Amino acid sequence: MLNKLWGLMLLAGIVVAAFTGKIGAAGTAAIDSSKEAVSLCIAMLGVMSMWTGIMNIAKKAGLIDAMTRALRPALRFLFPGVPEEHAANEYIAANMIANVLGLGWAATPYGLKAMEQMKELNKGSHIASADMCTFLIINISSLQLIPVNIIAYRSQYGSVSPTAIIGMGLVATFISTAAGVLFAVLARKFSRKG
Repeated sequence: MLNKLWGLMLLAGIVVAAFTGKIGAAGTAAIDSSKEAVSLCIAMLGVMSMWTGIMNIAKKAGLIDAMTRALRPALRFLFPGVPEEHAANEYIAANMIANVLGLGWAATPYGLKAMEQMKELNKGSHIASADMCTFLIINISSLQLIPVNIIAYRSQYGSVSPTAIIGMGLVATFISTAAGVLFAVLARKFSRKG
């Protein structure tokens, strides 16, 4: 479905450019955008490599384990179906820590591992458990102290103050995470009554 939608938008753009006499400008824009995309990918690769490396150093230094222990009360509240010493807790905590630091790409492998572990707890069912849904909601809402991606994008495109977004980003992601947690807790409570 998504491929059809993108194909339709591409075709519509070409048709409009042809009818308005701007087909050359559309071709130039496509080539310029391709160059810009490669340039942005190279810039983001550097940022991603640095922060992923920092996460690996933090893991080897025991910081992730310490933060996991600090998050245990929250993890027990949010994921009551995950046993206290289960490996899923470490992956969930590492995912949450990476997201708080604004490292979505570093959070992804931990998130996938957490889901694999929770699927085992869910006896391999193809229907997501309440814990899996809660994790997905928290992962998507993604409370961020440092929105590294946005700062890198703003810097790449010449922003005078790339870090000016930090305050509003924190407020927005706090509200989205709080709403997500509230929804997950209420959904769990009402599903038990039903």
